[in-house]
Amino acid sequence: MRQSLIRLLSVRLLSAAAIAIAAPASAQQQLPAPLAAGAKSDVPVAVQIARWHMLDGDINTLTFRSMDTLFTTRTVARSGPVWRLPRADHPLDFTYQVNGQTYRADDFLERSYTNALLVMKDGRIVSEIYRNNSNERTRFMGWSMTKSVTSTLVGAALEDKLIASLDDPITRYLPELRGGGYDGTTIRQILQMRSGVDYEERYDFANPGIAATNHINALVKNVARFADVARTIKRAHKPGAVFAYKTIDTAVLGWLIERVSGGSVAAYTARKLWEPLGAEADGFYIMDGAPGTGREFSGAGFNATLRDWARFGQMVLGGGMADGRRVVSPQWLTMASAPAAAEDATGGYGMQWWTMPNTPAFSAIGLQGQYVFVDPATRTVVVKLSYFPPAEDGASAETAAFLAAASAWTPR
Repeated sequence: MRQSLIRLLSVRLLSAAAIAIAAPASAQQQLPAPLAAGAKSDVPVAVQIARWHMLDGDINTLTFRSMDTLFTTRTVARSGPVWRLPRADHPLDFTYQVNGQTYRADDFLERSYTNALLVMKDGRIVSEIYRNNSNERTRFMGWSMTKSVTSTLVGAALEDKLIASLDDPITRYLPELRGGGYDGTTIRQILQMRSGVDYEERYDFANPGIAATNHINALVKNVARFADVARTIKRAHKPGAVFAYKTIDTAVLGWLIERVSGGSVAAYTARKLWEPLGAEADGFYIMDGAPGTGREFSGAGFNATLRDWARFGQMVLGGGMADGRRVVSPQWLTMASAPAAAEDATGGYGMQWWTMPNTPAFSAIGLQGQYVFVDPATRTVVVKLSYFPPAEDGASAETAAFLAAASAWTPR
């Protein structure tokens, strides 16, 4: 019986081997048409496809905290004493309302695609929650929260007198932009997203326009620098006249920081923000362009731990102070976090910070649910790191309701 079974298994294995030899090898992954078009990339096909899908709702809970496995990165090194954040841990024992319904705060985590949440009151951590296999060492992608980091660096460069005035034309520092849409635009207008350049922030990758094409070339294929399109971009409006949110403006600010500091954005971030902030872990930027020639994606590419994002928010709440160290001036933060024009029902925009309506609160906000919320009135900082599905408006509205309730909450 045993010998018969062995012979039977041998015949089946030989038959399977013969079929495998006769059959053609399975095909490798194929690039989607928008990636296959245009300049050829040296980035492996599988990596391009992973970057192409990194925003997808069925995988972004992982990709949004694994950017160093998808991209070339540049480290923002921590150094010196760590800012120890005191604790007064407390259950989230409050409710919030959205669309006429009342929900418990602890229901919010699952309802709003939360990877990590931290709430601070009066400089103390009252809640720190990690989900979906993340932990205190996980470094989360900030997406456009990076814009608020870049704003802080511009403030530092102004204090360092590397920039003479916010009302200087950008071409004083970046003459490469002469003759294009940025010619005649001031640094202040770029900070306020009022550059007037013709760049629609629309990421329809199936039918890519200028923004989606720039994303593909700079970040997926690494065949161009993200800010390079600023050299040839056209003008849509008179500078200062119209607010239009666009990442290219912040990429130009990153280029400005690189130029005036005489080094890299990462090095200036480490020196002027991360070290005096007392960060507990290294941060990093993902890089655009080809390795060795690209630059930090200063519009949306900074990654940090939950607590270090909270330190950033607490420093801003503290008027630029971090554990007794001055990071940036309170005058800069007051100016940057004030709306540049009248707010509407949803709020307004300052200098790379979103403002909240009818309240002094403001927030760094990143793609698909990243928040560093700061409310000076209640001495509250909330960091929420999420994985919203693309175009998920309901989670954004619910998060706004939660943040307002968390700010009003007094742990007892």
